[in-house]
Amino acid sequence: MTALAQELVAAAAHLAGLGLSPGSSGNVSARDGDRVLVTPTGTDLATLDPENLSVLDLDGNRLDGPAPSKEYPLHLAFYRREDTTRAVVHLHSRHAAAASCRAPWSERSALPPLTPYFVMRVGQIPLLPYAPPGDPAQAADLELLTFPCRAALLQNHGPVVAGTSLRAAAEAAVEVEEVSALQLLLGDRPVRHLTPAEATALARKYGTYWEPAH
Repeated sequence: MTALAQELVAAAAHLAGLGLSPGSSGNVSARDGDRVLVTPTGTDLATLDPENLSVLDLDGNRLDGPAPSKEYPLHLAFYRREDTTRAVVHLHSRHAAAASCRAPWSERSALPPLTPYFVMRVGQIPLLPYAPPGDPAQAADLELLTFPCRAALLQNHGPVVAGTSLRAAAEAAVEVEEVSALQLLLGDRPVRHLTPAEATALARKYGTYWEPAH
């Protein structure tokens, strides 16, 4: 898994370079068959060592390497939800963390469809109720959601985003931060969202999920 480990380290460094993982916050994982590479607990995403990553199975048993990030249950929940998921990114990026402190836009998406790129790269992103970091009950709640999604906002915490590749997951995490910043910038001003028809058409074309607000 050397090539995958190097790709994970590069993706993590890219996100850190964008300022989206302050200090030792944030974690990244990538799946290879029935094994998952996860960034170790307490590490800086900018200075990871591809030879020193945690290796887990899909049940969370450590197979090799140091102790994983305490958020690993969230990563495994996404892998178990959808077989096509190959990478997961969790950040404490500033604007997305701020958005996680606000009331959700709808039951199925904490953030509204402000831009086509948000729908194309992320899709609906439910708000998961607050839980202490690393609480496996929150991961269980994510795994048991009855509607499809490839991202979630953790209340008073930040985003966790899945993708069919490390690049897709990283791009989606960046897009969550961007649309969160837009939402905060717009504040209470009148806003035009994408219509349900516009959003669902984009989601269908680009392989994400968007369903009408309930």
